[in-house]
Amino acid sequence: MTRFLLRKTGYGLLVLLGVVVLVFFLFNVLPGDPARLTLGQRADVSSLENVRKELHLDQPVGMQFLLYLNDLLPAGIHTRQQAQDNLHYITLTHISKEKILVLKTPYLRRSYQGKKQVWDILTEAMPGTLLLAMAAMLFATVVGISLGVLSAVKQNTWMDTGAVFASVVGISAPSFFAGIVLAYLFGFVLSDYTGLHMTGSLFDVDPFKGRVLNLCNLVLPAITLGIRPLAIIVQLTRSAMLDVLHQDYIRTAYAKGLSKPRIIWHHGLRNALNPVITAITGWFAELLAGAFFVEYIFGWKGIGKVTVDALDKFDFPVVMGAILFTAAIFVIVNILADLLYTLIDPRIKPD
Repeated sequence: MTRFLLRKTGYGLLVLLGVVVLVFFLFNVLPGDPARLTLGQRADVSSLENVRKELHLDQPVGMQFLLYLNDLLPAGIHTRQQAQDNLHYITLTHISKEKILVLKTPYLRRSYQGKKQVWDILTEAMPGTLLLAMAAMLFATVVGISLGVLSAVKQNTWMDTGAVFASVVGISAPSFFAGIVLAYLFGFVLSDYTGLHMTGSLFDVDPFKGRVLNLCNLVLPAITLGIRPLAIIVQLTRSAMLDVLHQDYIRTAYAKGLSKPRIIWHHGLRNALNPVITAITGWFAELLAGAFFVEYIFGWKGIGKVTVDALDKFDFPVVMGAILFTAAIFVIVNILADLLYTLIDPRIKPD
């Protein structure tokens, strides 16, 4: 198990390094002057030069990359002033009079627009994305397993055909297209009946009450984000249940006189869940990354909306931080999924 964890962690770190290299050099070839974005279009030359020096833009691209890595790594060399202003750190040793080696949280730098630390922006937005992903996964799991079991039990009937057809449509429909259709239909045309709105976040701002919790705004984005994993879960559950329902122990259970619901839900489904659970854990990581456009369409405040807004304003530190943050979560969730799979199915042993 220890070797398994070390190997997976090593692969994960290599993936993150590749993401860092790709994202950094991609944003360094895009147009836009970070110093002017920080100070505005009317900034004088002297101020621009000072900001370029502060952001290390006066250095060669290779040196800029090394300095960016130094900011990201859990241990790095920083000036005392930079550490005090930007980092949560523990001093390890003194390099010189001005520079110290510190143990720290990754420093994702500051937003060009609001001067706020990118880490703070992302941690504020992360709960919204997690809530949306969990709600979407809950919807997909409950409805997908129910439809998959129904399809298997009613094999070759209109219910089976309908469930399979709906799952194919769900897999084929892009999330952004489904989001636009659902937002227009249920959040605009039928809004008087559904009570739902095209856009909205977890909290609404009331002029008298302040921030008011509004879970209704979660319904449409959660359904939109959950459509594709729901379709996969339906097909996996149906396939696994069809295999299980033809096993000898199911026939024995019928011969003993057990009720059909007990046989299906207790004996059958319990032994058909392994591939479904694996899909659920894998799709949760996918949902975190796939929430970007769904959040933007529905105005849901999360990492996706923050990232798209930052792209619109050429706020590169926020975009880079969001991509790295999402990649790190993706790697962690996949490692946990691999571990969970070995716990669920004892036949699978980690190498």
